[in-house]
Amino acid sequence: MPSPFPGMDPYLEHPDLWPGLHHRLIVRIADLLSPQLRPKYFVSVEVRMYEEKDAKSLLVGLPDVSVLSKKSQTNKSNSTESQVTATATSTKPITVTLPIPITIRQGYLEIQEVATKEVVTTIEILSPSNKRSGKGREMYLEKREKILDSLTNFIEIDLLRRGQRMPILDHENKNHYQILVSREKQRPRADLYAFNIQNKIPEFPLPLRPEDTEPIIDLQALLNNIYDVGSYDLKIDYTQKPVPELLENDATWADTWLRQEGIR
Repeated sequence: MPSPFPGMDPYLEHPDLWPGLHHRLIVRIADLLSPQLRPKYFVSVEVRMYEEKDAKSLLVGLPDVSVLSKKSQTNKSNSTESQVTATATSTKPITVTLPIPITIRQGYLEIQEVATKEVVTTIEILSPSNKRSGKGREMYLEKREKILDSLTNFIEIDLLRRGQRMPILDHENKNHYQILVSREKQRPRADLYAFNIQNKIPEFPLPLRPEDTEPIIDLQALLNNIYDVGSYDLKIDYTQKPVPELLENDATWADTWLRQEGIR
């Protein structure tokens, strides 16, 4: 069963669902490309690791972390002018959350040439930590700059509405989602595919060496398959609002669409 939405399903952005979807999508893209790129190239699934210590970031997407409200109890005692009675104070502990470092693992793809072992193309799918202040964004921006200053082609997939966009000059993108395809030979120019929840996810090419035919990545078909295999229809309650919530106009459209699909 595919997602009820025509393109990206905004309910898949929920912090409980996104990490698993991110992993599945990385693997599915690798499985799609690997047989098409043989024998000149191979696809490598790589993992970037770092420790997140920011307390605010630790609570994002961790449903098992809770902070209990502060409660205290003080015993009062009576006193007279002739006698002073010691006040016994009973203090119960409160539950707090400590900023314990959490190891974050983010997957990405590298297309490498068999003969030279050179990385020809890097494919990144953004995570929430890449789009908010903190070490995750700092490390990603540093890597992004190195790639854009190298001979490596670059694809950046952003399927998250929340957070700060990656830097692009001379363009203010107000769309929900975007896919950036940057060919080394064309920099600083790049192709930007921008779209909303109302749109089907556009297909885009995988840049390789100039003499090679570029495979086409149908991200919509991959997500539909993941949604079906992962039984996301059983995990999502479409009678509730998505997280993050949609703006008013988009929420109205989504409500109408889901009613037409018989889900609400």
